[in-house]
Amino acid sequence: MINVLSLGAGVQSSTMALMAAKGEITPMPDCAIFADTQAEPQSVYDYLDWLEKQLPFPVYRVTKGDLTKDCLEPKVRQNDSPNGKKGSTYMKGIIPKFGISPNGEITAAIGRACTQDYKIRPIHKKIKELFEIKRGEKEVKVTQWIGISYDEIQRMKESRDKWCENRWPLIEKQMHRHHCKQWMKKNNYPEPPRSACYYCPFHSDEEWRYLRDKEPKYFEQAVEFDKQIRQQHKKHATDLCMEVYLHKSCKPLGEIDFDSDEDKGQLTWDFMAECEGMCGV
Repeated sequence: MINVLSLGAGVQSSTMALMAAKGEITPMPDCAIFADTQAEPQSVYDYLDWLEKQLPFPVYRVTKGDLTKDCLEPKVRQNDSPNGKKGSTYMKGIIPKFGISPNGEITAAIGRACTQDYKIRPIHKKIKELFEIKRGEKEVKVTQWIGISYDEIQRMKESRDKWCENRWPLIEKQMHRHHCKQWMKKNNYPEPPRSACYYCPFHSDEEWRYLRDKEPKYFEQAVEFDKQIRQQHKKHATDLCMEVYLHKSCKPLGEIDFDSDEDKGQLTWDFMAECEGMCGV
C-alpha cells in the first residue's frame, strides 16, 4: 500500500508529518504533497521550507494556478444559457462568499470549488503521476493521510476515488489541535502558522484580527481583494441579485470591528462543515 501525506503546513498536518518522521506514526509515508493555492501568507511558505528539511521522505509542491487571479477573472459563456447569451461574461463560483438576498436574509457560501479544484485534484493528479495509477482504477492502492484532529472529527470525509482511501492518524491518536501544539513544544519544534488563504471567507473574527495585527500586509491585501471581487460581481455576475462579501456580516472587511468578543473560536461553524476537510491543516 502506498502512503501519501497531504501536507497543508499548518499545525495539524505538520505535527502528523513530524510524528511520522520520528516513527510515532507508521508506516513511513512514501511522500508528502503540498497543494499551493498561491494565496497563503509568506509565513506558511517559510515554515514549509523549514519543514521539508526535517522530513526523511520527499515533499512535492503542486498547484492548479493562481487562485486569487482566477477568482477575479471573468469567464466567457461558450453557449447560451438561462443566465446569459453566448459570449457574455460571468463570474465562476470558486471561493465561498456571503450576500444579502432580495428579502433581506444573509445567504452563506455562494459557490464553492476551491478545496476540490485547488487542493484535492492537484494532489490526486500528482499521486497518479508518481505511482502510475490508471484511469478508472477501482482497486485501493493509496492511503492518503489527512491532518484533521479529534476536535474536528466532523470534517472527516471518505475519498470519492475508489483507488484511494483516507486515513486520519491524529484522530486515531485522539489528538486535539492543542495536543499538536504541546507535542511541537515538547519536541522543540517551532509552532506552525495557521494554514489558509489570507482572504478565506471561513476565517473567524479572531483570525481576521490576527491577520490585521500580525500580518497587516496580507490583511490590506484581503481588504482590497474583498473590494475587487464585489466590483467584478457587480459588473459581470448580472444574474446575481445581491452584493457579495468575504465576511459573514456582509460588510466590507475594512469597515468591520474585529476587536469584539463575538467570535473567539479557532474555526467557524461554516468551516467545520466545509465539504472536503482539506483546508486549514
